[in-house]
Amino acid sequence: MVLRNNGNESDAADVFQEGLMALYQKARTGSFVLTCPLEAYLYLICKNRWINELNKKSTGKVTFTDTEGYDWGEDVFTTTETVLLQSNRRKLLEAKLAELGEGCRELLRLSWSGKAMDEVATILNNSYGYVRKKKSECLAKLIGLVKASPGFSDLKW
Repeated sequence: MVLRNNGNESDAADVFQEGLMALYQKARTGSFVLTCPLEAYLYLICKNRWINELNKKSTGKVTFTDTEGYDWGEDVFTTTETVLLQSNRRKLLEAKLAELGEGCRELLRLSWSGKAMDEVATILNNSYGYVRKKKSECLAKLIGLVKASPGFSDLKW
């Protein structure tokens, strides 16, 4: 990509090294979550660094074609799209879960943790029948909140 856009091998090596360093520094922050394939993320970092370098040098027109000369793999774009979709779904679900009362959140958290319902009932100091009924009500309310939210249909559930 660098070689096709007014660069040489030394420029390509420098851009790649800078891209790796940027990725390393980002990963060290602790808040970094990679939501796409590493190759695609690193390629975009390097591409943006090279564009910035070309803009500084003002060497001429940039002739990028995103996929030309780079093997993205069979499903990189599909995987990235799927990961982003799942991330958006999770964010919506977490936001709507926060709108539920503390009792419903606790009940759902315990039941989703893999505990048996009779164990959840014991932890919550309620009867098995009450906990099952309450879980059903909480799930129905959560589903209603999610479906009523703007952007629900964009997430292709």
